[in-house]
Amino acid sequence: MFAALGGNRTRPTRNATRLLPPIAAAACALAVAACGGERQDAGAVEGEFPVAVTIAELPERERATQAIELRLGVENLGSESLPDLAVSLFVDEEAGDAFSIRLDERTLVDRDRPVWILEEKYPQLVGEPPPSGLSGATTAEANTFAFGPLDPGEIKEMIWLLTPVRGGTFVLNYEIAAGLQGPARAVTETGADASGRLPVRISEQPRKDRVNGSGRVVEE
Repeated sequence: MFAALGGNRTRPTRNATRLLPPIAAAACALAVAACGGERQDAGAVEGEFPVAVTIAELPERERATQAIELRLGVENLGSESLPDLAVSLFVDEEAGDAFSIRLDERTLVDRDRPVWILEEKYPQLVGEPPPSGLSGATTAEANTFAFGPLDPGEIKEMIWLLTPVRGGTFVLNYEIAAGLQGPARAVTETGADASGRLPVRISEQPRKDRVNGSGRVVEE
């Protein structure tokens, strides 16, 4: 029923070109071109695109094996269309995908361990049909998801259905981008990068239910 996100276990780049300042990103692209390579951001839209995060919700207290929802909403505050709304997620920058951590145990062949497992056909956009493939909005980077253009004044709300599989205290980080390639940036009204942190505590204790006086099942 559930499928782990992505099969690429290499360390994610987290869109290195996007994270560089525009001047530095342009310089890197020109250097590639000078060496005879093709610029990946050729024809990409430049500039800063003001956005607002309208919703960023993840239950602060969770139980292992009980599915929960991550919800993120983004509004285009500018007068131009945002080229390609992209969201990068990570718990651990060293891990190979969005919802894993990397253990400090050198003897392990694969040190990545999932904190959450992403359900098939997610993420999804609220109000739109689910994707036809098993994975929704995935990209070449295992921790980045793309949702297409965002018109001026438009709001897109995205849902990830996750199942916690590891107990502990974690922080899920999110970063909003204006595109997968090139110097376009999604920024807040103050000019800062559009990003945030969602702290979570996951319990490995099973849920305890009881039947109340009305015959309803409630959690203790």
